[in-house]
Amino acid sequence: MGKPVVKDSSKLDFVEKMQAFAKRSSKKSAEDFDADKASINQIKTFDELKRTMQKAKIYLKSKLDTPGTKLVLQEIEKDFVIAGDGVFTNKGTAQTFRNLTATSKILAQLLNKANVRKVSLDLHLQELNNFRYQLDSLLSVPSLFKFPKDSTTLMKYLQKIRVIAYETSPVDSSLTLASNNIQTLLNQVNLTVFNLQSSLEEIEAYQKDMANQTFKREFSNIWDPEGFYRPFGEILNFSKTKGLLTLSFYVENNAGKLVVMILLILTSFIYLRSLKNIYIEGGLLRTDFDGQLVIRHPFLSAILLVVSLFQFIFLSPPFILSVVFWSISCICLSIIFKGFVRKYWMRVWLLMVTLFIIAALGNLVLQASRVERWFMLFTSIFGTIAGINILLKGHRDQLREKWIVWSIAFMTLLELISALANMIGRYNLAKTLLISGFLNVVIAILFLWTVRLINEGLFLAFNVYSGQDKKLFYLNFEKVGKKAPVLFYLLLILGWIVLFGRNFPAFDYLSKPLLNFFSEERTLGNYSFSINNMLLFITIMGIAVIISKIVSFFASDRHLRAGKDDKSGVEGIGSWLLLVRISILSIGLFLAVAAAGIPVDRITIVLGALGVGIGFGLQTLVNNLVSGLIIAFEKPVNVGDIVDVDGQGGKMKSIGFRSSVISTWDGADVVMPNGDLLNAHLVNWSLGGNRKRISILIGIAYDTDLEKCRQILAEILNNEQRISKNPGPIVQYEQFNNSSIDLRIYFWTKHIGDIYATKSDLIMKIVTAFRTNGIEIPFPQQDIYLHHPDKGEEDH
Repeated sequence: MGKPVVKDSSKLDFVEKMQAFAKRSSKKSAEDFDADKASINQIKTFDELKRTMQKAKIYLKSKLDTPGTKLVLQEIEKDFVIAGDGVFTNKGTAQTFRNLTATSKILAQLLNKANVRKVSLDLHLQELNNFRYQLDSLLSVPSLFKFPKDSTTLMKYLQKIRVIAYETSPVDSSLTLASNNIQTLLNQVNLTVFNLQSSLEEIEAYQKDMANQTFKREFSNIWDPEGFYRPFGEILNFSKTKGLLTLSFYVENNAGKLVVMILLILTSFIYLRSLKNIYIEGGLLRTDFDGQLVIRHPFLSAILLVVSLFQFIFLSPPFILSVVFWSISCICLSIIFKGFVRKYWMRVWLLMVTLFIIAALGNLVLQASRVERWFMLFTSIFGTIAGINILLKGHRDQLREKWIVWSIAFMTLLELISALANMIGRYNLAKTLLISGFLNVVIAILFLWTVRLINEGLFLAFNVYSGQDKKLFYLNFEKVGKKAPVLFYLLLILGWIVLFGRNFPAFDYLSKPLLNFFSEERTLGNYSFSINNMLLFITIMGIAVIISKIVSFFASDRHLRAGKDDKSGVEGIGSWLLLVRISILSIGLFLAVAAAGIPVDRITIVLGALGVGIGFGLQTLVNNLVSGLIIAFEKPVNVGDIVDVDGQGGKMKSIGFRSSVISTWDGADVVMPNGDLLNAHLVNWSLGGNRKRISILIGIAYDTDLEKCRQILAEILNNEQRISKNPGPIVQYEQFNNSSIDLRIYFWTKHIGDIYATKSDLIMKIVTAFRTNGIEIPFPQQDIYLHHPDKGEEDH
């Protein structure tokens, strides 16, 4: 056996020492790394804490309008008490339809106000809670609790934490206090919202019950002993207060529509006034205004037409606002009627208006009383007697609109039923029939004459704007006469049904399925839509198209120019007309897409489909549309320019999206696609200033004094006012011809439209001047000589 190997003790101690040192170094490096990592995280956390506290302080400084919210809540409570009078308090024997309707409108507006404040408070509270959560999260970061081992560093770190805690504490306390205050206020708002919603549901139940029990008896017979009633003066006072409150809320929420209505009235007034001025200047205005009643008082006609049509834009208006609209329309029509309608029917109209206003004022009384019932009874009986008298003794042959007789007969029937219902205690039915009867006549007459006046306006416009495109408003003006189209009367009947039906409790429930049908969301693939949105899109686009047509109409209206000979104004507008129309349609498309809520990604799909369509067969159409844009921006030709296109000479009448129209000198209109217009050899005389150089060739005899001839021609040319002096005319001798010396005169006319007349007049003047000065204008001729031989020669 060999000897065992003996290890060197000095080497063994060195290796173990190195391994131990490596372990210590590795551990220390890991600890240093963790410490550095914790230090970095601590610095980041401290910075984030400072930023969050700074944001929180700024947010706390921009305090929520808490006093304003409290004031709004107080106003809501006050208005709620007013709205609930006669419905929740001081109920009386029975509810009234008009009071329930007025109360529901007020509560709906109050609920909207409360919900606005609720949303604002929810957002504010959520933001405060977010700040508190961020601060708590940052203060709970684990790295903050890894303390340095070095005592000096530890003391500095603890001091830093103390400062952060000192700074964070008041911010956290302020956030907590603000959250508690807002939560308390939010609880009050939520309670108010709940009360309003509950009250609306209760009113809806009342209305439904009233609609289902239309013929229910609410009171005793009118001749029975009177029970307890609220003082009539008190009823009038709260009715006035509630009515004005309803009106103020509705006007506040629909101020934009009212402004639009006023602008439409002003626009219509300007148009009708210009139409009247045209007829005055042309001596076409009749003294009796037969067929021209719409321009008798342009401002009143504008008010009547716009208010009668635009009132349907106001959805579910309060009755007091409708009364204001109808009263204004009645006043306007009465003034327009004065001296035009026969005295008998004028008295009938004024009687109907008076009875309607009396019934409308009675309908504004929101709670029943015996005084009002007797008032209603006498009014309905008087209306019945008046209606029967009109039907039996009326001069029907003097009526311009025979349909009025039917509305008067219907009114008589309704007033008779109202009187009977009132006597046996059917108060709500009697009141509804009372106002509906007179309203039926007034609305019928207003609408019949609105249709008649619109028809007159179209007919009068056709007479003076005969040069306009008859397709401008998609109406055949040649078929418009003294008889309005049937479509107008159908729309009239539809509007009459809507306004008449609003007075009945069951109308809302009968129309609700139809409204739900239009507002119900439908799904087509991944896209949701409603018929309301589709109709809104079509309506806005239709309005944009009509506005662009109206702009085109007025821009082309030569009657609206300051001077009859001023062409630059109309042509200047016409030059930019296409761009204006494109802008209007683009804005209309944007608003229609936004209002209908069409997603942008769906538009890209439509554009992709259009791209496929363009690739397969719409190249020509797109080419013409793009060419129209090029013409609009580059303006190689403008409206009113004198042009020659492929031998077709004339004047640019209009520049459209797809095609343009050229009025030729022969009187025909050439419709040329915009693509062909750009690709053709277009000659635009107007770009050169509407000038054209003309030449006339003249032949003079060989024995003529050439210098004298030049002077005579120069004098004639210089005296002609239609010839431009810069550049001036030129007289130039050209060649020796067979029988004459040929000369040519060159001159520029100031306007291309004068070239033929100027040339004709110059020829006449030149011939006259040459004869006076003995200058001969030779013409080709041949002399024939006959040689006769002598007789003697013949004999030989």
